[in-house]
Amino acid sequence: MKKMKKDFFKDSSVKFPAYEPWISNDDKRIVNAALDQTMLTFGPQLEKFESDFSKYTKAKYAIAVSNCTAALHLSLKALGIKEKDEVIIPDLTFVADANAILACNAKPVIVDINKNDFFLSISNLKKNITKKTKAIIPVHIYGQVCNIDEVLDIARTNNLKVVEDCAHAIGTFHKSKHVGTIGNTGCFSFYPTKNITTAEGGMVITNSKNIADKVRQLRSHGMLKSLKSRYTGGYPWVFDIVEPGYNYRLDEIRCALGISQLRRVAKINKMRKTAVSYYHSKLQNIPGIILPDLVSDKTHSYHLYTIRVTKSFGMSRNQLFKKLKQAGIRTTVYWMPIHKFTAYNKYVKKSNIKTTSKIYDEILSLPLFPNISKRHQDAVINCIKSLKNN
Repeated sequence: MKKMKKDFFKDSSVKFPAYEPWISNDDKRIVNAALDQTMLTFGPQLEKFESDFSKYTKAKYAIAVSNCTAALHLSLKALGIKEKDEVIIPDLTFVADANAILACNAKPVIVDINKNDFFLSISNLKKNITKKTKAIIPVHIYGQVCNIDEVLDIARTNNLKVVEDCAHAIGTFHKSKHVGTIGNTGCFSFYPTKNITTAEGGMVITNSKNIADKVRQLRSHGMLKSLKSRYTGGYPWVFDIVEPGYNYRLDEIRCALGISQLRRVAKINKMRKTAVSYYHSKLQNIPGIILPDLVSDKTHSYHLYTIRVTKSFGMSRNQLFKKLKQAGIRTTVYWMPIHKFTAYNKYVKKSNIKTTSKIYDEILSLPLFPNISKRHQDAVINCIKSLKNN
């Protein structure tokens, strides 16, 4: 029987966590080997991780950065987003999208989502395009391809840039293309809950050399020379900065972990799909529980399994969360919509958030990670079924 890890929050009642990172012996070996290098940043692990990620996604360029927020910020900067520009994002997304826009001194325009698939509402998107609109950030939420074709059509018609939020979507494909290669850039997260992890980390992919060069420059204080080029000729301390940048580098240790994790991403996503299929088969036909429609979707990376708890279930989402927690099962919600946060109130129109407000009160993500046990899943399934029967 698989041994459960201790709950980080020191809650002895939690027997079944929402997720556990999968760090293998191979992961540990490659990280330990990286620690023996003379260079712990901007070294061979970075180059290999970027090269491997580029090959996996078939993007011409991949630039590793400190996190997905940095990836979003650098993408927007490289695309020329500046003060007073507007960038449209869905309400149901992580605040990183809004924060990246604000870091450019631009304005996030928060719009509604569709009822059934959680994607950015196309009708709402069209209503919110103005002369100041310069870009759209569509989100491939929960690991599924969003309505990217419709977004691209609108972007082309209105001369807008598209930055794909692929934080949930490593291994997600659309018409044989990996997400992130469809718009101007794609931004990935390697946070511990993601399909592959570097603990903290992110990646920008693009097919544009100009964008790639700009992102590389800005991620390291705006330096025009790389660390390697500075030390292979001339005086290493002599370089120019024509535009201030940021310290968004990804170190060798985390790049090494990323290399190892990426080697088994296909296996990771297959294990996730197996777990999702099991949930799907056991939670069918429970009145009031709406399951995500994703099991037959071969393009999906199965990042999250998010159900909806509606009135006919007999209790609210929050009540179900509490009951599961009382049974030792940790669940969570991804995420509170952006309009719920005080910091972004001034960017929200009530007419733009009607669907999100309703959906938010219903969604709940069940425990899901590659090596989740049947015992773990059965505890979740049996608890939900027993509560309905009562």
